Amino acid sequence: MEQAEVYELVFRASAVEDDVVVVHRTERAGAGGHPVYEDDSGIVRAEISAGGEVRMLASGGHQAPGMPVTVRPLAA
Repeated sequence: MEQAEVYELVFRASAVEDDVVVVHRTERAGAGGHPVYEDDSGIVRAEISAGGEVRMLASGGHQAPGMPVTVRPLAA
């Protein structure tokens, strides 16, 4: 299965609307061997498998990233 180049990560927010972050595939692979994706700021990073399984990756010290409630592949 070919993996998407871009995903939307949807996080539950305490506000009225959920928080949506768009991440793009990088050249890196995570510990599970799957591609690492990150947002334009480089702060939100995630390893995403071809099956849509997500492992959030800390991009700095003392960071405890939450898990998205939905992961959606996007057309590049």
